[in-house]
Amino acid sequence: MAALVGGLALGSTEAGAQDAPKASNEADLKALMGQLEALKASYAQEVRRLRELDMQVQAMQARISGKAGGMTAPAAPATDAAPVAGASAPTEGYASSAAEAQAAKDAARRSVNDVKQQQSALFNQKLTLENSLTYARYDRKQLTLNGFLALDAIFLGNIAIENVESDSLTYNFAARWGVNPKLTLNLDVPYIARKTIYQKGGAGGSAGAIAQEETHGDGIGDVTVSANYKLFPEGRRRPETVLSVGVTAPTGREPYGLDWKVLERDDDDFIRFAVPAQQPTGNGVWQANVGLSAVKTADPAILFGNIGYIHSFERGFDDIDGNPDTVNPGDVKLGGSYYFGAGVAFAFNERTSLSISFSDRMSARASTRFKGGQWVKVIGSDANAGTLNLGVTYALTPHATFVSILGIGLTPDAPDFSLAFKVPYML
Repeated sequence: MAALVGGLALGSTEAGAQDAPKASNEADLKALMGQLEALKASYAQEVRRLRELDMQVQAMQARISGKAGGMTAPAAPATDAAPVAGASAPTEGYASSAAEAQAAKDAARRSVNDVKQQQSALFNQKLTLENSLTYARYDRKQLTLNGFLALDAIFLGNIAIENVESDSLTYNFAARWGVNPKLTLNLDVPYIARKTIYQKGGAGGSAGAIAQEETHGDGIGDVTVSANYKLFPEGRRRPETVLSVGVTAPTGREPYGLDWKVLERDDDDFIRFAVPAQQPTGNGVWQANVGLSAVKTADPAILFGNIGYIHSFERGFDDIDGNPDTVNPGDVKLGGSYYFGAGVAFAFNERTSLSISFSDRMSARASTRFKGGQWVKVIGSDANAGTLNLGVTYALTPHATFVSILGIGLTPDAPDFSLAFKVPYML
C-alpha cells in the first residue's frame, strides 16, 4: 500500500512539472499575439496618417501651382510591405490603382498640353481636327495734300482725307496628323470674307465733300501644308523644341489684275477716285516658311516662344498695273518676312489656362517688274505688324478644347484688333 501511494505521488509530481512549461508557452504566445495585433493597428494608423499627409502636401502644391480645382487626390505612398490583415481600406477619394494615379497626372497636365498645341503641336495625338473663326478690323486714315507752300508757311491747294476701313472674317479648317511621336503633318484651309469701305475727301474738287464706296469679296484663301518635327523633348533645363516647315499655295484670289470701279475723274480725264470691284482672298504667290518654337513648363507658368522666316517666290501676272485704264503684264516678288513672338501662360487648374504674348512680323519691300523692264521696289510696301495677344483655353471634354484669343494691334500695319475662337478636337 505504501508503495502504491508513493507511486501516485511521484506520478502527480511529474505531471505538474510537465504542465508548467505548457502554461508558460501559452502565456508567451498570448503576449506575442497581443504585440502583433498592436503593431497591426499601429501600422494601419501610420498608413492612414501617411496618406493624409501626402494628400495635404499635394493639395498645398496644387494650390500654389493653381491646379487644385477638381484634381483627383494622389495615391498613397508606395511601400514594400504587403497589405496587413485587419488594416483599414483606403479612404474614398484616393487613387486606389496605378491607372487612377496616371489619370490624375494626365488631368493635371491638360492645360500644359493645350498651350503646347497652340504653339506647335501635340505629338501624342494621332489626329486633331480644328475649326477656327477669326475676325479682324483695320482702319487706316491718310492725309493727302495736293498743292504747294507759299512763303514756306501758307499751303495753297486741296486737302483731302483718305480712309480705308476693312472687316475680315476667316474660317479655317485644320487637320493635324501625328505620324509618329516626333512628326506631325498639318493642313490648313481658310475661307475668307472681306468688306472694305473706301472714303476720299475732296470729291468734286471740294475739300468738304467726301466720296465713299463699299466693296466685298469672299472665297477660299491660300492653303498651307506644313510639318512639325520635335528636335528635343522637354528636360529639366531644356525646353521642348519643335522645327516647323511649310508651303503656302496661291489658291486664293490674287490682288493683281482685278477689275476696278472708277468713281471720279478730273476734267482732263485723270482718275481721282477708283476702288477694286472685288476684294482679294490671297497673296497670289507661292510661299515657304521655316520656324522654331519652344515651350518650357515652370510651374505654375508655361513659357513659350517662336521665331521664323517666310520666303515669297516671284510670279508673273497678266496685269500688275494699278491704273484701271492700262494693262501691263509683269512679275511680282513680295519681300521676305521675319516673325517672332514670346509669351507666358498660367494654368489655373487642369482645364483652364490664361496666356499673354507678343508677336511681331516684319516684311521687306515688295518688288515689281513690267515685262521687259527692271525690278523696282514698291514704296510703302514694307510693314511691321506688332500685336499683343491675350488668350484663354478651356477644356470642354477630354477630347475638345475651346480657345479664345484677343489680339491688340500695336503698330499701324497690324489690325486694330482681332478676335479668334478655336475648337481643336483630338481623336
